[in-house]
Amino acid sequence: MMIDRRTLLLASMAALLPAGTAEARDKPSPETLDYGPAKLDIYAPDGARNLPVVFFVHGGAWEFGKRSQVGAKPAFLLANGFCFVSIDYRMLPQADVATQAGDVEKAYAYVRANIAQHGGDPNRIVGMGHSAGCHLIALTGMRGGLPGVAGLLLDDTRAYDLAALARNGGMVRAYARVFSDPSQWAALSPASHVDDRKHPPTFIAYSRADGRGEQSTAFAERLRATGTEVTLFDGSAYTHMSINRDFGRDGDALTTAALAFLKSVG
Repeated sequence: MMIDRRTLLLASMAALLPAGTAEARDKPSPETLDYGPAKLDIYAPDGARNLPVVFFVHGGAWEFGKRSQVGAKPAFLLANGFCFVSIDYRMLPQADVATQAGDVEKAYAYVRANIAQHGGDPNRIVGMGHSAGCHLIALTGMRGGLPGVAGLLLDDTRAYDLAALARNGGMVRAYARVFSDPSQWAALSPASHVDDRKHPPTFIAYSRADGRGEQSTAFAERLRATGTEVTLFDGSAYTHMSINRDFGRDGDALTTAALAFLKSVG
């Protein structure tokens, strides 16, 4: 499935978000828990029971960011029948990217083991991430580190195939600093873990930021070749920041498309 700019514009104008604007509602308060390497926040509606779950990993160039930077996501998703989890993970330079991926997998395992106590269904968890968090969700999801995950919602990275990125001149200073050892590029590239098996249904969104469309499209094609169900969202109307910031806002086209995906897999 391909969502083009015309579809994006129509969806924005239609304002099809069924539960109304999340910004008009009070931001729900989470329960904060310690999963080992760091902490995570669980947002759940009152009386929740067996609800699908969105497991979110924030961005920040692998060096900064925190679990509280979730914008309208919790209010919107709770209003639409989901639990929402946002995690912290150890940052560079304290932890390298491989360690961060391990943190994501530990957090996911903790959530899967405990989310039923908070009203979530451990068999209906969708992994979601933006920017560096998108890379970490893609990496852990493709390598099998999120067992039983119902789907992956990947929001704007170009770090799908690091060797290809370097060949195409996309290993900019920030990436070169984070991925400084070429011998690790294959292990840290989500694309390296795409093999002949079918992977979880995957929604891939990209902004107009440099290289995002090309890298996202190439990754989507690689996944489709395995028979994996892939939705590719053309978010070229967004910046790298707004494609995350606007999620859950009234009339946002990405939110409309992502909600349809979430309901289809969860």
